[in-house]
Amino acid sequence: MVQLLQHSHLHTVFAAATTTIGVGQFPRRRAKFPTSLVLLPRCTSSSSSGAPMDANPPTTAMYPLHRCKTIYLVRHAQGVHNVEGEKDNSAYMSPQLFDAHLTPLGWNQVDCLREHVKKSGLAQKIELVITSPLLRTMQTAVGVFGGENSVDGVSAPPLMVENAGHSSRPAISSLNCPPFLVFEACREHLIENDEDVLWEPNVREANSSVAARGMKFIDWLWTREEKEIAIVSHSGFLYHTLSMYSRECHPTIREEVGKHFANCELRSMVLVDTSMLGSDSPSYNYPGSIPAGLDLPSDAAP
Repeated sequence: MVQLLQHSHLHTVFAAATTTIGVGQFPRRRAKFPTSLVLLPRCTSSSSSGAPMDANPPTTAMYPLHRCKTIYLVRHAQGVHNVEGEKDNSAYMSPQLFDAHLTPLGWNQVDCLREHVKKSGLAQKIELVITSPLLRTMQTAVGVFGGENSVDGVSAPPLMVENAGHSSRPAISSLNCPPFLVFEACREHLIENDEDVLWEPNVREANSSVAARGMKFIDWLWTREEKEIAIVSHSGFLYHTLSMYSRECHPTIREEVGKHFANCELRSMVLVDTSMLGSDSPSYNYPGSIPAGLDLPSDAAP
């Protein structure tokens, strides 16, 4: 059954069955401590007294594969608000530009990233695409990670309807593409209360709140069973979230991770359950000693 997903500020974009999650619907996870992004692995050895055994600790570290996820962070392509914002920064607060659609240049950026994702083999690895509910991020998400253009006679429903957001683009099929999840928690600055998520033109969520929401979102990702996840979001959300995770990193890594995203830029990160309390079981490990028993006849020899 085809499900039309609409947002109070959105044109209809998705036409295939997808899932929408509100900002207050984070599932609880079992672990007591949050997950963290592995930005600079750190591993030190200590003696029984607690003092480091080596003055030059190793610069690499190992983690069990089943306690790791790979996430691919993408900022949306150029929107009409970016063009106006470069002329006058106050345009970013304009109600008319709140749910901006992509520009023709933005769609060209989407096409270039899509080609990169296909040629690099990433398209075959991604198991889930999570996107902000704003039009520019949904257009970017389906344009990069969606199926091919819809063709008459193909049974798969379209993932994006034709001319979504006045794009003059054909419908995009859901055939042979990962599932999509529309998630309020990874959108740009917002205002939240117990009843709903509100937006006002002259009041924006504090940067510290954006960072806290981002860390909670990253922690929530660990509850997902998928190991390769793409997230399409916004400059502010990505910048403030990664800045929090990179605060204690080496300055070189901190600069690399904490810089602002360009339009339609993609960065890959490794997510690790450093609490070691994750419940996922390893997919590729093998216990060994099967079958058990003596290695006859050598073990039975006198």
